[in-house]
Amino acid sequence: MELAGVPRPWRYGLLLGAYVLFLLLGAGVLVALEGAPEEALRRELRAARARLLQEHRACLSAPQLERLLERVVAAGSYGVSGLGNVSGDENWEFTSALFFTASVLTTTGYGHTVPLSDGGKIFCVLYSLLGIPMTLLLLGCLLQHLLPFVSYRPVWYIHRRWGFPLVRVALAHAAGLGLATLGLFILIPAVCFWALESNWNFLESVYFCFISLSTIGLGDYVPKGSSQPPLHELYELSITCYLLVGLLAMLLTLETAYRLQEVRAFIHFFAPARNSPREDDDHVEILPRDQFALATVSTISSPDKPTERGPT
Repeated sequence: MELAGVPRPWRYGLLLGAYVLFLLLGAGVLVALEGAPEEALRRELRAARARLLQEHRACLSAPQLERLLERVVAAGSYGVSGLGNVSGDENWEFTSALFFTASVLTTTGYGHTVPLSDGGKIFCVLYSLLGIPMTLLLLGCLLQHLLPFVSYRPVWYIHRRWGFPLVRVALAHAAGLGLATLGLFILIPAVCFWALESNWNFLESVYFCFISLSTIGLGDYVPKGSSQPPLHELYELSITCYLLVGLLAMLLTLETAYRLQEVRAFIHFFAPARNSPREDDDHVEILPRDQFALATVSTISSPDKPTERGPT
């Protein structure tokens, strides 16, 4: 790279500065996009409150309305709705609790349902302390077992079968895997949510799928589905499975992209390895053959015997 001679502290400073600018850009864009709609919503709520007090001034005072609204908002923060028939929206039947635990252990955390009791809060903390590392361990083990079948061996097969350059095959494979993940775990589920959730449009459905599988979990959109108990439980169980499988698919796609030679070269520029060549050789020897074959996505002369890296 042309900037290879830049000292290490300057590289860290460049990376930190770019990240701060990126944060500022995101904040500025959101202020520009969301400021006006928020103010319009505030005006609409104030007008609705004034109309309600005016129409029922004989039996409803402003302090009474404020207390009622505060109670409704507080209940909503615990996942209890003050609208319609709230008895059908139980949050702690088994499938809802399973959905909650899956969102906690995957760190998605929608926030639409939270423990009400002190015992529930204490258990949630202790359960997360044990469960989140277990989830990370499970996902790491699954990645190690699935990557050779999903990433390394398909690229090797195409390279050996048709003789295409390994770097280009890896790039095309990573792009195809990304498109497959987008279609199977974002777009198709979004169409399903669009059909099942009466108050969601397609954009909101895509937004929910991405926010969920990226573990952001803002909680502004949470599927409700059918109010019929058997269908509702099946719906929540299906979403729980979707969340777990989709997260694994996202991690496989990201890990495949991370192992591309271009991506690793970019990362190496900002965080160059400190190991000596001898230490690197020792590390190479303990890598599995399939993993090493595409760990750097370099040209390899023989599928049975990896050689040194080609030019980057």
